[in-house]
Amino acid sequence: MDAYKLIYFDKISSTQDQAYDLIASGSVKNRTVIVANTQTSGRGRFKRNWVSRPGNLYASFIYKIDEHNPKIAYSVGVAVAETLISFGITPQIKWPNDILVDGKKISGILIEYAQNFVIIGIGVNIANCPKIKDYKTTKINNFTDASVSDVLNVLMKKIDKWTRCDFKLVRGRWMELAFGINKIITYHGDSFELIGINETGALVLRKDTKYILTYGDEISI
Repeated sequence: MDAYKLIYFDKISSTQDQAYDLIASGSVKNRTVIVANTQTSGRGRFKRNWVSRPGNLYASFIYKIDEHNPKIAYSVGVAVAETLISFGITPQIKWPNDILVDGKKISGILIEYAQNFVIIGIGVNIANCPKIKDYKTTKINNFTDASVSDVLNVLMKKIDKWTRCDFKLVRGRWMELAFGINKIITYHGDSFELIGINETGALVLRKDTKYILTYGDEISI
C-alpha cells in the first residue's frame, strides 16, 4: 500500500476546492491528503458553511477510483467513529454524514467526485467547536487531550481498514453505531421508523407495512 502524500496549508479557502484544483491540473496522486489549519470558505453538504477555526482537523482525502461507489460513505463514517473510539470517546453515526457524541455534532463528512477520483472531506472538532443555531456541537478535547496530527494519523489507518472491508462488515458496524435506529424520524414531512441500511447501502424506513428506500435524502431525527 502506498504511503499518503500530505499537503498542508495554514490558511486556504477550502480543502475540497484545493482538491478539485489539483485534480483539474493533473498533478494529483492517489492517496493524497490536503490538510488546512483554517478554511475561509469551508463547506459541508449543500454548500453549507463549515466554520473552520484553528485547532481542528480539516482534511480532504483524494483516492483514484474505477467507478462511483455510494457505499464508501458508510466505510468513512465507521472509520471516523472508530477513530474517536480509539481516543476513548463513544460516538454515533447520524445519517447521512454526521458523527455525534452525546447527541452533539463532533464531525462531518462530505464526499464528492471529480474525474476518476473521489474526494472525501472530513472535519473533526478537536480544540474548539462552533456555535450553530439549533444544532449542538462538541469537541474531542472535552473528553481527552489530542492534537490534529494525533487524530489524522489514526484516521488514515481507520479509513484504509474500513474502505477495504467487505460491505457486510461495514454495514454491521454502521448499524451498531447508528443514531436513531428503530426511532421515529421525519422524511419528506412524514413520520417513519428508521430500520437501518440494506445490502445495497439504501436507508430503510418503515411506516406501518410500507417500506421506503432512500440513498441521499436528508431525514430529521
